[in-house]
Amino acid sequence: MSWYNGSGNPVEFEEIIKLVKMHGENGGTIYIGTDSHMKRGRCAFGTAICLLGLTDGVKNQYFVIRKNAQAKSYSTLLQRITDEVQRSVDLGLRLLEDCPKVNIELHLDISPEGLDEKTSKFSKMLVGYAKGSGFDCKIKPEAFAASSVADKHSKVIIKGKNNENKGN
Repeated sequence: MSWYNGSGNPVEFEEIIKLVKMHGENGGTIYIGTDSHMKRGRCAFGTAICLLGLTDGVKNQYFVIRKNAQAKSYSTLLQRITDEVQRSVDLGLRLLEDCPKVNIELHLDISPEGLDEKTSKFSKMLVGYAKGSGFDCKIKPEAFAASSVADKHSKVIIKGKNNENKGN
């Protein structure tokens, strides 16, 4: 699977690890978020790693990976949203293997509990899962890595660009 930078150029994961480590060592936070989009029998996932907020060291940038799955694997919204959170947790844990001292914040594409939104009823459970996995996390409207960056790239797949792993 290929990672891409914000300009759409391929980037090796090992290079991302180096940048994450440098960003973290300079006091920067690493933001991770996943979003998905369903259309035409496919579920497209976009997962983003965002390095933001430093004036010295690593410049503001982000990286994304895209993956398609069969929509029939996600018959309920809960299955799909849980998979989004799982992808972010897994990536956060993977980054911590190589960069154990970095500060990672997960961004979940879910609405706050108590609102009349489709994902609100899952908010407490999914935030608990992310925090129970050892991560700080944010939800909408503060979850930009998921609801802006990853969202943009999950929809790009549906339009036919960078279509890796079709049907996986």
